[in-house]
This record gives sequence, C-alpha cells and structure tokens, in this order.
Amino acid sequence: MDAVSIRIPYNKVKHEVELVGVDREGGDTSSSSNTPPPSSSLLTLILSCTIAAGVQFGWALQLSLLTPYIQTLGIDHAFSSFIWLCGPITGLVVQPCVGIWSDKCTSKYGRRRPFIFVGALMISVAVIIIGFSADIGYLLGDTKEHCSTYKGTRTKAAIVFVFGFWMLDLANNTVQGPARALLADLAGPDQRNSANAVFCSWMAVGNILGFSSGASGSWHRWFPFLMSRACCEPCGNLKAAFLIAVLFLGLCTSVTLYFAEEVPLTPNQSSHLSDSAPLLDSPDKISFDLSELKNGTQITDNANGNKSEDDFQVSKHIRNEDGKTEEDQIQTFSNSPAAVLVNLLTSLRHLPPAMHSVLIVMALTWLSWFPFFLFDTDWMGREVYHGDPKGDTPEVKAYDQGVREGAFGLLLNSVVLGISSFLIEPMCQWMGPRLVWACSNFIVFACMAGTAIISFVSVREFSQGVQHIIGANGATKIASLVVFAILGLPLAVTYSVPFSVTAELTADSGGGQGLAIGVLNLAIVVPQMIVSLGAGPWDELFGGGNIPAFVLASIAALAAGVIATLKLPTLNSYKSAGMHFG
Repeated sequence: MDAVSIRIPYNKVKHEVELVGVDREGGDTSSSSNTPPPSSSLLTLILSCTIAAGVQFGWALQLSLLTPYIQTLGIDHAFSSFIWLCGPITGLVVQPCVGIWSDKCTSKYGRRRPFIFVGALMISVAVIIIGFSADIGYLLGDTKEHCSTYKGTRTKAAIVFVFGFWMLDLANNTVQGPARALLADLAGPDQRNSANAVFCSWMAVGNILGFSSGASGSWHRWFPFLMSRACCEPCGNLKAAFLIAVLFLGLCTSVTLYFAEEVPLTPNQSSHLSDSAPLLDSPDKISFDLSELKNGTQITDNANGNKSEDDFQVSKHIRNEDGKTEEDQIQTFSNSPAAVLVNLLTSLRHLPPAMHSVLIVMALTWLSWFPFFLFDTDWMGREVYHGDPKGDTPEVKAYDQGVREGAFGLLLNSVVLGISSFLIEPMCQWMGPRLVWACSNFIVFACMAGTAIISFVSVREFSQGVQHIIGANGATKIASLVVFAILGLPLAVTYSVPFSVTAELTADSGGGQGLAIGVLNLAIVVPQMIVSLGAGPWDELFGGGNIPAFVLASIAALAAGVIATLKLPTLNSYKSAGMHFG
C-alpha cells in the first residue's frame, strides 16, 4: 500500500498541514494529485473560450432591448426595473453553487462541459420564449386587436416574457462560472494572463455583435414572416435578433465542447475536500474537526518533516447507524446553497480590515452603474428622442429609433472598454490601483451628471418648439453617444481593478481568496437588488423618466470616488486578475 499525501493550508497557521494516509486500492495517487495538468496550446485556449462570445451576444441584447420591450407589452416604466431582480438573486446563490457542483462533477464528459451544455440549452429556450412572448400571449387569450393600434397591457404576454427573462438570468449564471473555471483548468500557470486576454476578447466580440444586432432596425424587413398580428416591427426585430443569438450560441457552444478536452474527475478525487469549506474559519473550529478523528491518517508538520506536537491520529471514515460517513454528511451540507450563502456571510468577520473599505466602495460603484445598465437605451428613446413606447405612431417610431441609437452607443462603449482593458495595468502601476479606481468613479459621476444635463437641455428645447419634429437634434445625439463611449473607460476599471485589489489583500488569507471574491460579489448583487426594486418607483415619484435615477447614480459615484481616495489601501504592486463581466 502506498501513502497518499494531501496538503491543506489553514488560516492563521504558518505551516501547511500534511495528511499522510494509505491508498486502499494500492495505487500511488500522490504523483497524480501533486502533478499539475499539462498546459494547453494557445489555439486550444482560443477555441475553448468561444462560449464567452455566445453568452455575451445574448447578454448584450438583454441589456439593450429588453427594458424597452417590456414597456411595449403595457408594463409601466415604474415597474420595468423589477424584471431585473432575478439577475442579482441568481448571481448571489446560483453561480457559487454551480461552481462548487462543477468542481465535484464526476461525469465522463468532464466537470465543466455538462454545466456549459445545460446552461447554453437553457439560454436558447429562454430567448425563444422572450422573442415569442407576444405571440404566446396572443394564443393564451390576450387582445385580438392589432399590435399597431392596441396600447393597453397584454398581461399574459408580459407574464411569459418575465418567465423567459428570469430563466435567461438563471441560465447566464449557470454558464458563466463553469466557463471561467474551464479556462482555469486548461491554462497553465504561465498562461493565465494570455488566457484571460483571450476570454475577454471573445466577450468583447460577443458584445460588439450583440449591440450591433440590437442597433439594427432592419431585421423585420429581412425576415418579414416573423411579424404577426401580435408582433409588430419592434417585436419582429427583437425576435430575429434573438434567433440569430441562438444560432450563434449553438455554434460557440459546439466549438467549446469539442475542443475543450477535460479529464473526468473520479469519485475518490471529488470527495477529499469541500470547495465551500470555511477556510477563513478560526483555528478552534479546525481543531474540532480533527479532535474526534482517530486510527487512520498520521498528521505531520510539513515545515520540518517531523510529527506534530499533538500527534493526532485521525480516522478517514466514521460511520453512523445508516452506514454514511461523517465526511459524506458534511460534504452534502457544505455544498448546499444555504451553506454557501452562510459561509459567505460569516466570512465577513475574517476578512482583512482593508477589505471592508473595498466592499463599501464596490457597493457604491454598482449603485452608480446599475441605473445606467437598466435604462440607458430607454433614456435615449424617451429623453433624447422624445418617444413613447405606448404613444401614437410617430412617438413609437421615435422611441424605437432612440433605443437602436442607444444600442449603437453601447457598441461604442464596448469598443472603448476593450481598448481600455489593455491600459488598466500600466495605469495602476503608474498611479496605483487606489487612485485609478477613484478616478474612474469621478468619471462616472461626471457622465451621469452629463446625462441629466443633456436630458434637461433636450426636453427644454423640445418644449419650446426648437425641434419641430419628434426626435433628437444633432447636438444632443452626439453628446449622448460621447457619454456612452467615455463610460467604457471606467467600466473597464470596474470590471478588473476591484478584483485585483481583492486578490492582493486576501493573498495571505489561508486559501480564502475564493470566499473573498464571493463576498465581493455580495457588494455587487445587493446594490443591484436595491436599484431593481427602487429605481422605477423613484423615477415615478418625480413624474417618470430616467433623470431621477441617473442623478442618484451620480451622487453614488461621487461618494465612491471620495471614499476610495480616502479609505482604500495603497498597494505597492498590482497584478491583473483578469476582467469580470456580467
């Protein structure tokens, strides 16, 4: 029988604890467990990351078109933000759990690919449901009046739409974690920067294609058979764009599943350690787990190769009356959604003190970003182009034109974001990540204030008859697109610097970086929930429109910039942790 060695880093313990046990099968597993997997070729990494482009294509369409479209089904602007509530909820619960479950998946097809396949299938079904929601509502009993003349609420279509929208959020979060984990599995230690660059490049491709698709107003002319009595031009454009998204996602998924060669995980490998184990827990909890074990594995101090002072004797299997081991029971609980969430919340107590400032700044940063993500194209349609999704025909056309122009603005935003992503690391090495993050928030403050100024000027000119027809004049249109483009730079900072700062601050947390990133995710999803629940009613409190939400976003960005300048730690070095989208 050969010995099996397992190294476990514990928090606040300077040494690694080495568990030396016996392999029951008689095989030597130490070499396989300690030897890193071979690095993949650059071409394999490029082809294995194509799923990022497919997912981001649909996400771009979701960002640019779905808030305006739900209003065409009769849902008031005040309640349109509620549909986005599922995204942060699933991001909080589903994505960490799927990551843990994929870590321990023993499918013969690999750990990540089954989740990627199921998630991509769910995305395809969800976008088809969304695209055909008006037709499904028509079949279920909505009004038979033609969509060009009916301005009321189509309740059943709206319910179908919300169901598809929430399913899409769930599916997106199902794919994103395993897709990034697959990249980490395939890339060697010296390939991490290039692998992140490849992944982000594919996401940029998906963004550009998705926003270009949303900006096109000709889909209904190319595919006229998609329109019906319940589905007019905007609906036809949305339906065609989403069908193209399904085809593109299918192609990207097939390429990823074919070229990503995973080594299946054996049941024995998956049961050693729980990925959601509270590695940030205090040493007394760790000693409790070890104190009851006996007769199986000898623990030695890896620092000097001798036996530890306490000379623990541990048993790998303690069976209860039902024949299940204590390890199995702990494993089942620790992988549950409730355990993951509790573990994230309790780990707040054990984070480095500087991380609390990071969390505050991150929360304020996303309070400033999420109103823009929700209402950017709606703002172009309402305040800049003076349209109304439920108005008369000229107003509806003006609103649709503004939404498409907003999608084009998001396309410019993505291009600037992609270029800026290559400048983040040099800027952080020159100015320091603290000042870079603070300056990005000041830029968001100026841009959000700029949207309010553009809105006031545009509405005043329109009310005074300067614009004799419905639509945007040249100056306000150009100013709006400039705001969209400028916001690409701070968005690149938001997608990278906070995660790199977190990785740097938690590097010595005894294996707790994963939990720290999960806690950072709390600072993203909680503000999103607040905005989803409050942005629409807040706007309605001041007479509707998007200006009130954008003003609050500007204030939050200013506060984030000030706190970042005063409270964030000054780091001596900066190491890129890649871009974190979605």
